[in-house]
Amino acid sequence: MKLRIVVTLKNGVLDPQGKAIEHALAGLGFHGVDQVRTGKIFEIDVADDTSDGQIDEMCRKLLANTVIENYRVERVS
Repeated sequence: MKLRIVVTLKNGVLDPQGKAIEHALAGLGFHGVDQVRTGKIFEIDVADDTSDGQIDEMCRKLLANTVIENYRVERVS
């Protein structure tokens, strides 16, 4: 089974990398960009019998810092 784990910063957490990208886009002439937020995507192949609990544990223990990040799991066909 293929999973896509999308990790994003929680609302209210400062994103200096996103702010730098926002300024760079403006400097390149791309106006009208109001806000850029960065994140991470992990694509993982796991055994078909991997439980939701195991997937959640992987995310909480390694893939996302749940103090400042949210994550969602997408099953990819």
